[in-house]
Amino acid sequence: MSLVSGMMIYAVLWWLVLFMVLPFGVRTIREEGGEVTIGEAASAPAKPKIALKMLVTTLISSLIMGLIVILIELEVFDFRGYFMPPG
Repeated sequence: MSLVSGMMIYAVLWWLVLFMVLPFGVRTIREEGGEVTIGEAASAPAKPKIALKMLVTTLISSLIMGLIVILIELEVFDFRGYFMPPG
């Protein structure tokens, strides 16, 4: 796997994992006992903990990417033959 293709796979993987991690632990302002002010969405999270979720996303994505690299290097998955021109 080349560096550029690895970086692109990791970037897509990171965003996919982020969108899966974002909903965990979200409590709205009303669920926390607060009042929603005018102009504020009722579904807005009280404490989104974005930094923690980004850290968790990075750890999970790194583990998955490591597994992908290991499987490709051990040639469990061989994609090189699929992209060769016929002939």
